[in-house]
Amino acid sequence: PDSPSGTYPELKMSAYTLSCQHCINPACVSVCPSEATYRDAETGIVMQDLDKCIGCNLCIEACPYGVRTLQEDEPVYYTDFALGGEGAPGHIAGTVEKCTFCANRLARGEEPACMEHCPGRARYWGDLDDPDSDVSRAIAGRPTVRLLEDKGTEPSVYYLA
Repeated sequence: PDSPSGTYPELKMSAYTLSCQHCINPACVSVCPSEATYRDAETGIVMQDLDKCIGCNLCIEACPYGVRTLQEDEPVYYTDFALGGEGAPGHIAGTVEKCTFCANRLARGEEPACMEHCPGRARYWGDLDDPDSDVSRAIAGRPTVRLLEDKGTEPSVYYLA
């Protein structure tokens, strides 16, 4: 999506913010030998259990979106203490990290931080099965894009086209 399309002089460029697509059929889950990566049955969020992660990178290689990262070294903080919201997972050397839609915030009934802090209100959150949710109303009757659908992962993130 970050490549120009069209013919001169009618060119267009699209750009998408990219994070975990929280796929219905996540490629990262099936390759994880320690079962550290899993899809939460209740929320549908693809989660990462850092205590089980062995840092093998198989999930990084399997993810077609390239959104998982290896925390190679001990984390470096620019303060004398770790930063982050209450209950946010810490960074652990030798583990793979990913977006969890701020599961720690969801457990408290809050929205993910990226939803709350987006100054342009360009992100929507909610239950796609609930027609009255913010996200369902935002995408209703509008053209949407789901990235790399041909990979068979069934991403749960929709972009407004």
